[in-house]
Amino acid sequence: MKTAILSMLLLLPISVAFSDSTKTDVEDITSFIKQHSTSITNKKTTSYYQKAEGAKVTRLANNLLRLDYTGFTVWLDCKKRAAVKFRYVAQRDSGRLKRHKKYHLDPNVPKECQQKSFRGYGKGKGYDRGHLVPANHLDHSKTAIVQSNFMTNILPQASKMNQGAWLRTEEITECYRDIDELLIIGGVIWGNNSEDDYFVKSHGVKTPDAYWKVIIRGTGQDERVLAWIVPNSQVAKRKMLDKYLVSVDEIERITGEVIPVADYAKHDKPNKSWMIPRGCNKG
Repeated sequence: MKTAILSMLLLLPISVAFSDSTKTDVEDITSFIKQHSTSITNKKTTSYYQKAEGAKVTRLANNLLRLDYTGFTVWLDCKKRAAVKFRYVAQRDSGRLKRHKKYHLDPNVPKECQQKSFRGYGKGKGYDRGHLVPANHLDHSKTAIVQSNFMTNILPQASKMNQGAWLRTEEITECYRDIDELLIIGGVIWGNNSEDDYFVKSHGVKTPDAYWKVIIRGTGQDERVLAWIVPNSQVAKRKMLDKYLVSVDEIERITGEVIPVADYAKHDKPNKSWMIPRGCNKG
């Protein structure tokens, strides 16, 4: 800061910077410093996080919007004010950008299709602003990092689930994307439980009963698949993930989605999720 002020003083006319310290001269110097120090401060606080663009929006049938972001796609149900499906390709980790701390509404998406607020889901309820597509898998792109924090990519997730079983699915992706290119497809199962719909008034969105995710690795005869249906519950801790393994055709039956997996792989249900390799950098 001292260096910056000295640099400012050197910009002043000699008659002002080095004249007798009259009141007028002091006021001139003070005014000059305030003006330019404010400019410097603003430059420091204006980061790339404030420049992210909204989604490319495509209107589909049944009140759905397809939102194409940098590196991932989300399908949004306007009636529910929430995402119903997401998809992205996870390639070899080539970035180390830090996670963006702030959350935003997407400026390109109609307000009536989004959650009413970007704020947290309230203390005491035990729910996080849970990511469908995690920022960590997009840390190669400044734009994508911010877009992952748009509320179109966020839904209420039970804290222990978000930081437990769901996080472990993200860590498996983080580790295995350095081995093979991965296709990740997932979405929401709303269910009929209205007892945990705490956020309808504050955010305009219900709380999903569960989330599903499919990780596809390899092609042809080498294609391997993991699929889970994870309950949106505080019970869904990290160690519980293998209990939520299902076959792809079960997800298709429940959701009506068609997952691009070879027929022979749709019926397989592994006994265990892929082990996280020793030494994998999950950050």
